[in-house]
Formats: sequence, structure tokens, C-alpha cells
Amino acid sequence: MKKHVLFGELVSSKIKLCYKYAMSLISLDQTIYKKLNPNAYLLEKRRLQIELLKLQEDVIKNNRKICIAFEGRDTAGKSSAINFFSEHLIPKNFRYVHLGIPSKWESSHWFQRWQKVLPKKGEIAFLDRSWYTRAITEPVMNYCNEKQYRSFMNRVNKWEDDLAESGTEITKFYFSLSQDQQKKRINARRNSQLKYWKLSENDERIVTKWDAFTLYKEQMFNKTSTDSSPWIVINSNNKMIARLTALRFLLNKTDYDKKKLLKPVSWSKDIANYSASLDGVIFNNLNYQQYMSITKYSDDA
Repeated sequence: MKKHVLFGELVSSKIKLCYKYAMSLISLDQTIYKKLNPNAYLLEKRRLQIELLKLQEDVIKNNRKICIAFEGRDTAGKSSAINFFSEHLIPKNFRYVHLGIPSKWESSHWFQRWQKVLPKKGEIAFLDRSWYTRAITEPVMNYCNEKQYRSFMNRVNKWEDDLAESGTEITKFYFSLSQDQQKKRINARRNSQLKYWKLSENDERIVTKWDAFTLYKEQMFNKTSTDSSPWIVINSNNKMIARLTALRFLLNKTDYDKKKLLKPVSWSKDIANYSASLDGVIFNNLNYQQYMSITKYSDDA
């Protein structure tokens, strides 16, 4: 029987695991964006980005600190979502954070490492992976030891509460995709002459550890999705819908001056003029079924 070691616990891969989630775990209903029309997508994108710019201006004016963490498996769409969020923001008042391999000191001073890149007053920080790499990726790949993992899990909730008390507004997004969809995106990158470099040797290794990653993800949700700092789970099998859903959630939950968040625009799949991009090649005049088939393989979608 195949087994995965979860730092001291032996968990059979044939046993269906049932975790008692904290009530604060939020899984969003995305049916409002189910029927995707490219023209309506662009309109909705523009409206939401206008509201996000209003939020940023309020952050600047009132010296607020907003930290938005994006977590998820490789190819889930974290980086493209951050680009979507930040496309029209005032550059000097937001920061994109993507930390590399930690030094020995950073690995043993985990929270201090992340403290350095948190937003200052008047800033929005977008974290392309966050301190939660210690909750999933590091233990899965054996980049940290059991003591470091357990220390993190025991301290992180209090650390986030302290940040909130000091004025840092934290939103934690988890972009979730199916194993089949991840395989399609990995293959698309592997075979792309333009994007093959996005697929590292480490990426190739971690995608083979789907079950172990899932175990740590579920444990992270169970222990760190609190009333004051819940996880927001976004289905990212369609990246465009995921971006819209995440940004709309952020704007709905956050107060800012001149807020005017309209209802989502109506979608339609009865228009046969869809366009899609696959590895830099544009396909025009597609019907809805053709469009959805292509975007499943597209790393741009």
C-alpha cells in the first residue's frame, strides 16, 4: 500500500480523508461568469479595474496597507491574476512580491523574511506565493524540516492577527485547479517555443506529488482559515473567470471611497465570433465550443 509521510503521520493514499474545515473557509460561487463572452469579459475587466484604482487611491489617501496573497499549484494562474489586478494601478504605490529560494538565515527566520516585504502605508502588495510556502511546498519538497513546519503552523494565525491589529489588511486567495487541467497546462508549456522556460525542473518534480500536496493543502485550510483571516478558494480551471471572481470578491469585501460596484455583466454563448490565443497564435471566428476547447490548453487563458 502506497503511503505518504505527513511529518510524523502515515496516511494511506487509499483512504478518503475528511477534514473538518473551519467555518471561515470561503468557496466562491462562480456561476455568474459561467457563459463567457470575450467582449463582455473585457467590459467586466474594465469596470472592475476602475474600481480597483479607486481602492488604491483610497489606500494612498488614508495610508492603508493591503496585502493580497495568491497561493495554488503550479499553472493555477497566480501570476497572471496579479498582472490582471495591477495592470492599471499607480506603479509607485503597489509592489509585486515573488521571493526566490530562502537563504539559510531566512529559512530559520521565516516570519522576519516576509515581514520585510509587507506593504508600507499607502501601498498594496501582491504576493505571488506567500509565507504559506512553508505550509505546502516546502514540506512536500523537503525544503524544511518537521520542527520548522510545526512551528510555522502553530504561530501563523497569531502572526496574522498581529498584522491585522497593526493595520495590515490581508486577503488570502487559493487558486484551485483540477489535476487534468494542470497536466494540460504543463504540457502546453513544455511544448511551447515561447514559454518552455516557465517549466523548471522543480516544477516537473512537484507536479508528480499531487496527493502529498493535497494533504498539506487540506491541513493548511483546516488550521489557518480563521474568522479573522479566511482562505478564499477560487476555481481556476478557467483563468479568466478566476481573475474576475477574485477581483470582484476583493472589491465587495473592502471599503473605499466612491465605491460603485455594479452587478456582473450578462454573458452569452450564442455568439460565434470568439477569439483565442494559443502559444501566441490568434484563432478568430470560433464558436463557443471551439473557444472553450482551445482555452483549456492555453497558458494565456
